[in-house]
Amino acid sequence: MNKFEALGLDARLVRATSEMGYEQPTAIQEQAIPVLISGTKDFIGLAQTGTGKTAAYALPLLQLIQPSPLHPQALVVCPTRELCLQIVKEIDAFKKYLPGLSAVAVYGGSSIVLQIKDIKRGVQLVVATPGRLIDLIERKAIALDKIQYVVLDEADEMLNMGFQEDIEFILKNTPARESTWLFSATMPAEIRKVSKKYMNQPKEVTIGKVNTANASIDHQYYVTSAHHRYETLKRIIDFNPGIYGIVFTRTKADAQEICDRLTREGYDIDALHGDLSQPQREKVMGQFRDKSLQLLIATDVAARGIDVAGISHVINYELPDDAEVYTHRSGRTGRAGNQGICISIVHAREMYKFRQIEKLSNTRFHKLDIPTGKDVCRKQFFHFMDKLLLADISHGDYETYVPMLTEKFADISKEEVLKRVAAMEFDRFLKYYENAGDLNVREKEKSSKSSGKAGSQDFQSGGRGDSRKGFAKGGGTGYRRLFVNLGTKDGFYKASFLQFILDLSDLKKEVLGKIDMKDMNSWVEVEKGAAQQMIRAIDGKKYRGRSIRMNDADNRPPFSGKHQSSK
Repeated sequence: MNKFEALGLDARLVRATSEMGYEQPTAIQEQAIPVLISGTKDFIGLAQTGTGKTAAYALPLLQLIQPSPLHPQALVVCPTRELCLQIVKEIDAFKKYLPGLSAVAVYGGSSIVLQIKDIKRGVQLVVATPGRLIDLIERKAIALDKIQYVVLDEADEMLNMGFQEDIEFILKNTPARESTWLFSATMPAEIRKVSKKYMNQPKEVTIGKVNTANASIDHQYYVTSAHHRYETLKRIIDFNPGIYGIVFTRTKADAQEICDRLTREGYDIDALHGDLSQPQREKVMGQFRDKSLQLLIATDVAARGIDVAGISHVINYELPDDAEVYTHRSGRTGRAGNQGICISIVHAREMYKFRQIEKLSNTRFHKLDIPTGKDVCRKQFFHFMDKLLLADISHGDYETYVPMLTEKFADISKEEVLKRVAAMEFDRFLKYYENAGDLNVREKEKSSKSSGKAGSQDFQSGGRGDSRKGFAKGGGTGYRRLFVNLGTKDGFYKASFLQFILDLSDLKKEVLGKIDMKDMNSWVEVEKGAAQQMIRAIDGKKYRGRSIRMNDADNRPPFSGKHQSSK
């Protein structure tokens, strides 16, 4: 008997999984599927990214939902459009032999009109991002009152992105659900709170230790000075000639700048960030998946939901603020039993932050010296020799040219030929690294302790708001805090408010930090470079006949808490 069939799955689903190359269930699939196919038990599955969570819930959903009636019976909520599309792609493959079942993805950044048409044609399974789903609910374009099964995928990511209120709103609006399934890599207190409020004695399964990085990943770090960060990155890439990976940056500006510099220097590379349109993103991802690109430079927000097989390296160009973000970044490599490498470039004054990540992720890091110029040239040379020896000469009439080659090189020794071949291949490297300096900063216990106090405050305070413990996304020197006299009493939820201010200001979501909504007013963190554009676009506009006031919260007099309007 097939091992998936032994879990209780329908033979048609087993056939589809076999054709997709699924031979043996992963640990999360083995423990989740027998519970979920009953359809009546709430479930919490804690497992790292890349452990097969999508199949763990998608296969039971497809077994439970019926071809008729043609209304939404199951809902999957996930944090990003990339993950949304990926989930639907997998579901479509799984339901190959289940006629009459339809799944649709609804997410921001794409035509809502077309998505509404897809829903109205009739669909049993909806995969959605929280913001777009709430937009559809508010437009009365989708009804959730007959939803039987709700899946919260990457629940910790959704909370990190500020969707807690939206998730609770969605759960409140699915009164007929028979079971709720929650999948997450980590279990912060907010998820535990949501589970206690909306789930009934859920079966909980943990695969590996929560917040622990994948054991098949080698975690390495290099210590350098701030102004040598780019050179260190370049040297790491050159020292790993077969690298296929993702470089993470904190901002889209950094991602684009690094991409531009490396492209000018001849690397096969592209950037993935919030300024790209959906067609541009799909083009970049297509090139990365087929390995036309050696490296992808990405921000955390842009990279969420990306699942690409065979990634050898993840490089943290800058450390994330959050230990959980580090775990998610590193989880892009070392998948499906393969070994992976996660490298962090650490500025000497970031050692306190780095030690906190090491501690909170329960991960052992290995400190390495940044390779010297000679080390890089030697590594590239050995790689070239291996490539030369493995070159396929079977597809070409090379024998025809051997006499001519023999005659041409009759007066040159074999050693001389090899030197010339090496010179053609390595001239650029040798010139670049001829006088390359030492980029290492020797870590001193004293300096790391002295920088710890300041680092502690930067690392643990500010940012993501009182409702979410832990580390900050924003709230630092790169953001301005703006006041606006609109709140939940104006009929906004966080997602619809976010869409409202972005539509008015024509800005991208990535410029925003924390949004703190109250009944009568709200506070919005915006990147400094975009704050004035947002104020100009929104301040003085009308909403339901009332003037909107938006100004710098840090430079305004105390507010009484009552709605005020411009006269």
